[in-house]
Amino acid sequence: MPKFALRLEARAQASDFWRYASPVLALLITVLIGAALFMALGKDPLRGLAVFFWEPIRTPYALGELMVKATPLLLIALGLSLCYRSNVWNIGAEGQFIIGGVAAGGVALLAEKTTGPWIVAAILIAGIAGGMLWAGIVAVMHERFNANEILVSLMLVYVADMVLSYLVYGPWKDPNGFNFPQSKNFEAVTRIPRLMAGSRMGIGLPLALLGAGALWVYLFRSRAGYAQQVGGLAPAAARYAGFSARKALWVALLCSGGFAGLAGALEVAGPIGQLTPYLPAGYGFAAIIVAFIGRLHPLGVVFSAILMSMFYIGGELAQSRLGLSKSITGVFQGLLLFSLLACDTLVAYRIQRSSHTSTRGSA
Repeated sequence: MPKFALRLEARAQASDFWRYASPVLALLITVLIGAALFMALGKDPLRGLAVFFWEPIRTPYALGELMVKATPLLLIALGLSLCYRSNVWNIGAEGQFIIGGVAAGGVALLAEKTTGPWIVAAILIAGIAGGMLWAGIVAVMHERFNANEILVSLMLVYVADMVLSYLVYGPWKDPNGFNFPQSKNFEAVTRIPRLMAGSRMGIGLPLALLGAGALWVYLFRSRAGYAQQVGGLAPAAARYAGFSARKALWVALLCSGGFAGLAGALEVAGPIGQLTPYLPAGYGFAAIIVAFIGRLHPLGVVFSAILMSMFYIGGELAQSRLGLSKSITGVFQGLLLFSLLACDTLVAYRIQRSSHTSTRGSA
């Protein structure tokens, strides 16, 4: 009798349709698995999904908070997209984010009540420089000692965390802070300007969108961006064309570190307003998912950053309204990532149904 089975058949060329439809399918699968998870936990699945996908956009204030979360994710993911298109595997954006925040915080602590508004620009520049410096260590180690950039950048995350802890527990600790490990509150003049009254959304959002536009122009409308991508896709062809692999490495890492450092500066001089050990929020790691959900394209990264920020806010609301653990945010992030990895199979393969006839011998 005939039996039917499903098998994967390699495509002659990658599917353009599934290249962009795969993230959408992955999101739908994440929603379905999330609903099943809420049911298994004894929660109303509709209410649980509403907490993640409706509450973050329900009011103007909620939208502002969504943009506050999306800004650092967008900035870091833009830098990582450039790295990954260049075949440079920077996994340590979290460390570059932290050092950018530390450098920006150091400048902010120098401000006094009489300091002028120019200090905001100095804070942002210090954040960018801090992130570039931390990413530059990865470039030096890879270029001079052929050290794996994945391991070096990842290990530097923990070093950055120790640097932050040393400063807030030691020399930068607020003497009037009741022995809490934190710096003093920054002066009002150092705070990142807000876009509108009654919202925490600051100028970081337009800066991030401007960065997305600049990266699009660089990647798709400039010779330098073309050379950068060729170096990542076909190193041998890049060398034949005279493109410098060394330059591609440094450009990718310094730009990525600069974006992450800027995100750190905007965070400490914006919503936080001081340095604390809780500056690391996992944005650098979540931005890796954001970059791949957005297909390493600046426009796609904008939308995926908003989606990921919904997971962050939804996770916080799920704690207070549904009594769930804060780890629910990581669960949704992981579901989305693994769903995407599974759905990406359809880019290079198609599902085919095969049949065969089995015969049974008579006794």
